[in-house]
Amino acid sequence: MGRDTKRPPAPLVGAGGIAAGSGPLLELIDVGMVFPTTPPVHALTGVRLRIMSGEYVAIVGQSGSGKSTLLNVLGCLDRHTSGQYLFDGIDIAELNEVERAALRGGRIGFVFQAFHLLAHRTVLENVMLGELYLATPRAQRRERALAALAQVDMTHRIAFHPTRLSGGERQRVAIARALMGDPDVLLCDEPTGNLDTHNTELMLDLLDALVARGITVLVITHEETVARRADRRVRIEDGLVTELAVSR
Repeated sequence: MGRDTKRPPAPLVGAGGIAAGSGPLLELIDVGMVFPTTPPVHALTGVRLRIMSGEYVAIVGQSGSGKSTLLNVLGCLDRHTSGQYLFDGIDIAELNEVERAALRGGRIGFVFQAFHLLAHRTVLENVMLGELYLATPRAQRRERALAALAQVDMTHRIAFHPTRLSGGERQRVAIARALMGDPDVLLCDEPTGNLDTHNTELMLDLLDALVARGITVLVITHEETVARRADRRVRIEDGLVTELAVSR
């Protein structure tokens, strides 16, 4: 999948009408990601992307296009191999692993297609695990978990185990867990991939509500119906990012 990287700089993809220098929450400047296989895989190439606080952005692309790699870089799960990534003005490359983990845990929430809930734990316990790494006293974690579950209308299921929940309910619990740290940004990787049409609509309504509360939401998706709900759409193809016109 290698390619000639000696190309002119890509245009900086950013929200229309927002002046440069006004403080993007997330900014990628000529970011590249190369996996050292034989031959090397260029998963991202010269990505330039600016996301402002409170935006709702859909990142669309086919399987293998680089969507998940981009999400992992934005979520500080993977280190980019070239270019610069600024999170609220912080150069991620200058952080050590402990600082990256603190940023990831305190300011970024993750929602995945497969939910990643523990079957032997109750709904409340699963959400409380979202702050286990902080060593927060259990009573405080319980209170915060209940508040997060209230945001996604799941307090009536706190004693249930995930196996007793529908797919839509499981994803709501996963979002509640992601909200435990009061994140600035929610990164969602195919969050409706395991949901039927009805639950997909409910999930998208919930994401709309979270954006209305000021949370920045990025949704990785290959579904057009999901992408149309976002304020902005960005396409990634062969590791290259372009802005798309939005018609909601």
